[in-house]
Amino acid sequence: MSLQRRLLIYLLVCAPLVWFVGLYFSISRARHEVNELFDTELIRLARQIQSTLGTNYPRTPAPLPPAPGEGSREAGASDVRDLAVAVWDTQGRLMISDREGAELPHRADASGFVDQEINGRAWRVYYLQSFDGRWLVAAGQGAYERDELVYSLTLSQVVPWVLLLPILLGVMAWAVRRALSPMHQLTAELAGRKAEDLRPVPGDRAPAELKPLLGAMNGLFARIEQLLVRERRFTADAAHEMRTPLAVLRAQWDVVRRSGSTAERAEAEAKLGVGLDRMGRLVTQMLSLSRVESGVQPSLATEVEWPQIVEQAMSDCLALAERRRIELACDWPPRGIHPLPLLGDEHLLTVMLRNLLDNAVRYAPTGTTVLLRFSGEHLEIENEGSPLSPEQLMRLGERFYRPDGQHEGGSGLGISIVRRIAELHGLELILGTGPNGQGVKMTLQFEAACR
Repeated sequence: MSLQRRLLIYLLVCAPLVWFVGLYFSISRARHEVNELFDTELIRLARQIQSTLGTNYPRTPAPLPPAPGEGSREAGASDVRDLAVAVWDTQGRLMISDREGAELPHRADASGFVDQEINGRAWRVYYLQSFDGRWLVAAGQGAYERDELVYSLTLSQVVPWVLLLPILLGVMAWAVRRALSPMHQLTAELAGRKAEDLRPVPGDRAPAELKPLLGAMNGLFARIEQLLVRERRFTADAAHEMRTPLAVLRAQWDVVRRSGSTAERAEAEAKLGVGLDRMGRLVTQMLSLSRVESGVQPSLATEVEWPQIVEQAMSDCLALAERRRIELACDWPPRGIHPLPLLGDEHLLTVMLRNLLDNAVRYAPTGTTVLLRFSGEHLEIENEGSPLSPEQLMRLGERFYRPDGQHEGGSGLGISIVRRIAELHGLELILGTGPNGQGVKMTLQFEAACR
């Protein structure tokens, strides 16, 4: 069910319900006011009659003159058929009555208002005792007269509202549709957009309730656009970088096919194998980079066990280290100090450490040592190669960038992968020169915001 239909149903059901509740309280309040008004008139009438009684008043029953409305042309629109008065003496004899056949019942012990039934009709009677006990005055009124006044007053107010209720409901339905029109416009705009159109949705004229939604949508569009930009850049870089190795492999394969002697063929096959290794390394690095830049947030809820990660990363780099006669060493902190306490993804951290060790081993002089050193707040990797210039250190980490004069094959993606994985874990990579001004030192430490 749509939000508009749900809101209309709520309004069309709740509005009449609230209207009837208000009508009930209006009738109750009107009845209270009418009863208060007529009760006051009955008290005043009884006191006026009592004030006219004296010691020389006739002791025989005497009817009162006809009240207006009973044969008098001067009564106008008045109706006093539901009013009655009576006076009794101490012996209970009826001394005064305003009409025959509508006598109020004598109740010697009564005082104040009494609701009772007279001749099958409900009456409200006010009994007033004189101070000397000689007279009992009663003034009564039929309850129908009061109800008739209440209903006539209420009806005069209800009829216009009943006639206006359909118009009110129609206006509310129009107002709901009008209020929800910005949502329909937003839906139409988004439905008409193309897949590549990630422009922010303007929210200057949007209602205040829609602005948080528009802000979240625009943030999502921005993240999607950044992801698409990264993918396009990665695809373009990968296509550009793979074109050269493929051309080299094709040329080396042609050399293998055209080689005339066994020695030439063996040399050509060795070069072809090196080219294939470089291509395999490039594909592996590109897959790793694609994974860490895919936008999927890894699970960072596992406490990192660095010994296992170091063992795996060194094992992966051991073949290259043996070929180049590089010694791998690891320096752990003193007992009682946890090496770089961290919560993270151990697989990604293994990839990160393997890339750092691979770079250090690949570009270290033959027969030297690559040292991995842990402390409580950072880890360092040092080799003993030639120092890099500040310009080279600044560019180190750009995709597919490799300093000039390198004899070992590489793709130029390792440092980019390391930086991205470090960023996901709240770490930063700092590249610098070794302690003796030789080699390269790579330091991983917590970012300032996470330190």
